[in-house]
Amino acid sequence: MNLLLRNGILIDGAGRDGRRADVLVIGEGIAEVGVFEPPEGVRVIDCTGMVVSPGFVDAHSHSDLQVLEDRLEKVRQGVTTEVVGNCGFSPYPAPADPKPLREFANGVFCGDESWGWPSARAYLAEAARSPAVNVASLVGHGSLRIAVAGHRLGPLTAREMERMEGLLEESLTGGACGFSTGLMYAPGSSAPREELERLCRIVGRHEKIYATHMRSYTSGLVAAVEEQLELARRTGCRLQISHFQAAAASNWRLQRPALDRIEQAARDGLDVAFDCYPYVAGSTVLTQLLPQAALEGGREALLARLADPHERARIERETEAAFEWRWSDIYISAVGSARNRAAVGRNLAQLAAERGRKPVEVITDLLVEERAQVNIIAFNQSEENLRETLTHPLSMVVSDGFYVRGRPHPRLFGTFPLWLGTFVRERRWLSLPEAIARITWRPAERFGLKQRGRLEPGYLADLTVFDPHAIDSPATYEEPERPPVGIRYVIRNGKLQYSAS
Repeated sequence: MNLLLRNGILIDGAGRDGRRADVLVIGEGIAEVGVFEPPEGVRVIDCTGMVVSPGFVDAHSHSDLQVLEDRLEKVRQGVTTEVVGNCGFSPYPAPADPKPLREFANGVFCGDESWGWPSARAYLAEAARSPAVNVASLVGHGSLRIAVAGHRLGPLTAREMERMEGLLEESLTGGACGFSTGLMYAPGSSAPREELERLCRIVGRHEKIYATHMRSYTSGLVAAVEEQLELARRTGCRLQISHFQAAAASNWRLQRPALDRIEQAARDGLDVAFDCYPYVAGSTVLTQLLPQAALEGGREALLARLADPHERARIERETEAAFEWRWSDIYISAVGSARNRAAVGRNLAQLAAERGRKPVEVITDLLVEERAQVNIIAFNQSEENLRETLTHPLSMVVSDGFYVRGRPHPRLFGTFPLWLGTFVRERRWLSLPEAIARITWRPAERFGLKQRGRLEPGYLADLTVFDPHAIDSPATYEEPERPPVGIRYVIRNGKLQYSAS
């Protein structure tokens, strides 16, 4: 059915001030914007007092498997498009035996043993039938390495490198919107710069985006930024720095020097931007705290090392030496068994006191007991630094959300309403038109999403209608699944996807 959104405050996604007008949706597209009488047979939706904006684009998501399901967590936030395949994890290209790929990615994908696609084309064909959102996908460097070399770390052979380049070419021509790395996750963490340079040259030739989870967000932040900027300079690829931040209190001072490098590169003509989420805490897998060499060979190899007292002691020493947070900053968010369910919501300092163990021993204990399937929430940032990144002219706002079998990060349920409510309406960190641009047109343009992200005739009818006085998220770290408030209607490809009424 065709729609007329009547008498709303239109904010078009380009950062311009809102204006009162109607939006006529015919089929999948925006037909007209203005003030006019509804044509015959059109359903009229009264938007008086509401903002009508383009549908929100979550440009950094890990819902690679869940976008294939009828999930409403993002739709209820006003999201109409998700960009998956981030941080080096994509559900393709799967090797003939997908088990190594599943083992590599299931901690982030919240997956089982039934998924895996041979190519970007195959995955995107299925994703095009998503009942919930539009799906764009980056091809992950970690997944490419798994396809050619399994869980082995270190430089690839010449033949393996050529195979990986061929798989990247195939993925980009098959519809992947770009390439992502996860340089803190094995096996991608072991890739030499020469390997990344060869791959980024391919991305540059295709004029697509390179999104990177860098080698460090802690004491090595500035060096990590410099490495990625140099890659972009040498290869001509368009650089997107994922979830930019300075993590751990001892490193908060490094954010400004890192931003200085990014700003100078942009002034010099480099195509660089970054994304961030509106929370001081992030979320990942517990194994990321380990020396990544301990993960060579996959999960069973890690567990074998932890079963050896000498190897376990060595891993604990290296983990503790490299640990830059306070132990109380790291909370357990999900475990694989009922045995440790009580650990969910507890931090490492608390668990150490309760168990009479050192915090680093709690890490290895849990990994052994849960067969390395543990997720964490890490309190990383300061409020001052968060404001600097969220309001920076080179930034866009994302969720970085993923599903867990336990207590998820609240960003999975509340990122975009929280951004527009708490940070924009209440704290006034940005104007509403600029805040909307950072979750609509800017990411759509950055990731090559055609005809999306703008509220203009000729664009696809992805639209979100919300109450600007009510929009927000009540989700907390303790109660992360509380649904957002203030979203009234979500329209995707011209169809009413969600209605709060």
